[in-house]
Amino acid sequence: MLVNNAVIPEAKQATEFFSAPEDGPFVMVNLLKFKANAEYADGSDADLTGRQAYDRYAEGVGKLVEALGGSFEFSGEVTGILLGEVEELWDLIAMVEYPSYASFMAMVMSPEMAAIDHHRSAGLAGQLNIRTKSNPL
Repeated sequence: MLVNNAVIPEAKQATEFFSAPEDGPFVMVNLLKFKANAEYADGSDADLTGRQAYDRYAEGVGKLVEALGGSFEFSGEVTGILLGEVEELWDLIAMVEYPSYASFMAMVMSPEMAAIDHHRSAGLAGQLNIRTKSNPL
């Protein structure tokens, strides 16, 4: 299995993701890998770690998620792996519930997201975003 962290999705991948039929709430599993040092395009805040830059993004995106009716379900540091193998472990896992594709897309395309996204790019070495649907037990 190929594992390829990325910071921005390829156009084809984004088109396929957002063209799926609307089917209500979903949870996005975010596997995050941080840069050792923040890398802002303008060279600012070079004294920050990648995690600190990402935390700036997380604060802002948290407000956006809550405003659209979503919620943060879980966030935790990755401390080990029991089964399987990856070249390098992620640093953090976060699970966020969104009410719909439409609400997620509205958030992603909003001016408020555009205003904070540079912190995400400055802090992340890469990530995987995995859309999940709950199964009734």
